[in-house]
Amino acid sequence: MRVFKFGGASVKDAEGVKNLLKVLQETGHEDTLLVISAMGKTTNAMENVVNAYFEDKNQVNSALQEVIGYHQPILEALFESPQHPIFERVKALFEEVKGFLLWNKSPKHSFVYDQVVGYGELVSTTIVSAYLDEVGLKNQWLDIRELIKTDSSYRDAHINWERTQEAVQQLIDTKKLNITQGFLGSDDNNFTTTLGREGSDYTAAILAYCLNASSVTIWKDVPGVLNADPRNFKETRLLNEISYREAIELAFYGASVIHPKTLQPLQRKEIPLQVRSFMNPTQQGTTVGKGVGISPEIPCFIVKKNQVLIKLSSLDFSFIVENNISEIFKLLHDHRMKVDLIQNSAISFSVCLDNRFGGLQGLLQELKKKFKVVCHEDVSLYTIRHFDEKAVESLQNGYTVLVEQRGKETLQLVVK
Repeated sequence: MRVFKFGGASVKDAEGVKNLLKVLQETGHEDTLLVISAMGKTTNAMENVVNAYFEDKNQVNSALQEVIGYHQPILEALFESPQHPIFERVKALFEEVKGFLLWNKSPKHSFVYDQVVGYGELVSTTIVSAYLDEVGLKNQWLDIRELIKTDSSYRDAHINWERTQEAVQQLIDTKKLNITQGFLGSDDNNFTTTLGREGSDYTAAILAYCLNASSVTIWKDVPGVLNADPRNFKETRLLNEISYREAIELAFYGASVIHPKTLQPLQRKEIPLQVRSFMNPTQQGTTVGKGVGISPEIPCFIVKKNQVLIKLSSLDFSFIVENNISEIFKLLHDHRMKVDLIQNSAISFSVCLDNRFGGLQGLLQELKKKFKVVCHEDVSLYTIRHFDEKAVESLQNGYTVLVEQRGKETLQLVVK
C-alpha cells in the first residue's frame, strides 16, 4: 500500500481539491491511503479561536465564524446542490467545536488547543472524501483518532506503537482508497491529542510503518527537497536523492520540508519517502532512502527565525560543570524549551532555544537565581550542511554573529 500526504497548501481552495483528484488520476489511486492536512491556514485560524477562548470569550464566535466563512465558498464551488449532505456534515463538525467550548471546564491551554484545533483536519478530510465520492472515486473516510493512540502530552503527544499497530491493522481495509487526517491522535480517555505543528508528515510515516507500506509521498508546492527554503534564500537547487541519515540531519536542524520525526519509522523498515510537486505530479522530485548520502553534494542552508539565545555565566566565576549543566537541562525540560544549539566553556554556557510553548519568562526567573543571565530574543539560527567558505561568507555579511559553531560537515551561526 502507498501513503500519500497532502498538506494545507495543496487543498487551500476548491481548485486545490480538484487538483488532488488530478494527481490521483495521474498516479493511480488503488491501494492508497491519503493523509490530508487542514485547508490553507485553517490551523492558524483555529489557534485564534483557542486564543479568543482564553483571552476574550466575546471574540470566540467571530473567530470561529471566520473559519466557517473560509470553508463555505470551497463547499459551494465543489458541490452544485446546496442540499448536498456535506453541508450539514461540515456544519455539525463546527457545532461540535461550539459545544466543547461551552461545556469545557479545563483551564489547561494545551488540552483545549488539542480538542479544538484538530477540527481543521476533520473538516478538510470530510470535504475531500465527499468530493471524491461525488466524482465517482469511492473511498473510505477514517477518523485518525481511532487509529493513532498516544499518551496525554497535549500538543506534543507520544505514540503508543503497540495499540496503534493493532488499531491500524483492524480498521484499515487496504483494498480501498482511504482518507484520514494528519496531526491528530487520541489518548486513553479518547480525548484528542496532536503530534506537534506540521505533524501530518509524521502521521503518514506512522501509518506507513504499521501498514508495511511500499512508499510514502509528500505532495508539496515545491518540486522536491531543495537545498534551501526559497522563501528565505534566493538561489535554490533540487536535491535528487538523500539518505535517511542526511534527511534526519536536515530535519533535526529545521529543514521545513520534512518533519523531524517522520524519518525514524520509515528508516526502521526502509520505506522510501518521496517529496513531489502536486503541480507537476509526473516529475520525480526527491527520493529519501537507503544509500547515497546526498546528490548533488552541495551546501544546504536552513534558518530558524524568532529564536532565543541565553548566555549563562557563574556568579562567582566558578566552573560550570556537570551538576550545573544537569540542572540547566532540567529547567529547560520543565519549561518545555526546545534546544537547538549549545556551547559551553569553563565559566559560561550558551543555549539557543525555540520558545514555542511560551515558557521563556518562567525559565529566566529560575536561571537568574543561580546564574548571571544575558538573553537575546528574536535571533536567527542558520545552519549550513556541507558548508564551504563561499557559503559561510554569504551568511556573515550584514549580520552580527553572536555564536559560531563548526563541525566537520555542519556550521551553525546565531545571528542578530
